[in-house]
Amino acid sequence: MSQDPERFDSMLLAMAQQHEGGVKELLGTIVSFLARKTDFFTGGKEGEWEKVVKDTFYTHAKKAKDEADKIKKEKLEAEKRLKEIQQKKEQERLAKDFEPASVTELTEQEAEELQETIEKEKKKEPESGSGEASGNEEEKTPEEEDDPEEKGKIKPNAGNGCDLEHYRWTQTLEEVELRVPLRQTLRPRDLTIIINKRHLKVGIKGQPFIIDGELDADVKIEESTWVLQDGRNILINLEKVNQMNWWSRLVTTDPQISTKKINPEPSKLSDLDGETRGLVEKMMYDQRQKEMGLPTSDEQKKQDVLKKFMEQHPEMDFSKCKFN
Repeated sequence: MSQDPERFDSMLLAMAQQHEGGVKELLGTIVSFLARKTDFFTGGKEGEWEKVVKDTFYTHAKKAKDEADKIKKEKLEAEKRLKEIQQKKEQERLAKDFEPASVTELTEQEAEELQETIEKEKKKEPESGSGEASGNEEEKTPEEEDDPEEKGKIKPNAGNGCDLEHYRWTQTLEEVELRVPLRQTLRPRDLTIIINKRHLKVGIKGQPFIIDGELDADVKIEESTWVLQDGRNILINLEKVNQMNWWSRLVTTDPQISTKKINPEPSKLSDLDGETRGLVEKMMYDQRQKEMGLPTSDEQKKQDVLKKFMEQHPEMDFSKCKFN
């Protein structure tokens, strides 16, 4: 009958705790006991004790290795099962997210109220539009009226973008913010929003796209995001690739705004690093100088250098010289 291998564990553990040198010191004590109190090393044939030690150690080493391999295998199988469960849950979630949007039918009373709201909004739009138009006409200068490039362009909204029938967009030098209001409460899975480097698609599944067009300039796809707010408003942030230019429109099918009338907020400009802010301020200054028919900063610098040189050399005649 095999004996219980754990019957001496408590005794051996107590011994092990007394050996600060660890297993090696514990083995030394056991071997010393065998040498001093038994004939383990001298009672048998030559080399017999070595065979006993080798067989004993290798037998228990194999058992320890088999046990470790078993535990490792069980751990891998458990991790595999966990991964399969997670994948199954993810597939179920994705399948649920891509279910077609459910359509909620309105009662007659709700439909009438909605129609009244739409009619009121339609009545308000021409009034506000005519007011803006008259304001723009008053603000136009003779130079703008004569400039063919400005003909047909509209004044930017307060956010340096444009308010259109189905959406509103604003911009800074770094990004464009787009807001698309919805007429019904939806979930993210009911929407189709695709942001490419130079193309944007926004819409409700099963319906024509609200926006489907080429963007005014390239955007950073990995830095651009969208979110559905309160189920009724889509908010999209597009990170510009070129952060030195203003967009004149969101997509190429939109009416253009006059970028000459854009006035960036000082707080936004101050958010830029020193080098970028200096370049932006220089560009804005040069643009204003050109509009007024005055020299740009580079041209002014050349004129100042020439003026200083002429003052230092009054004996020279510069009347017939041409400088670019």
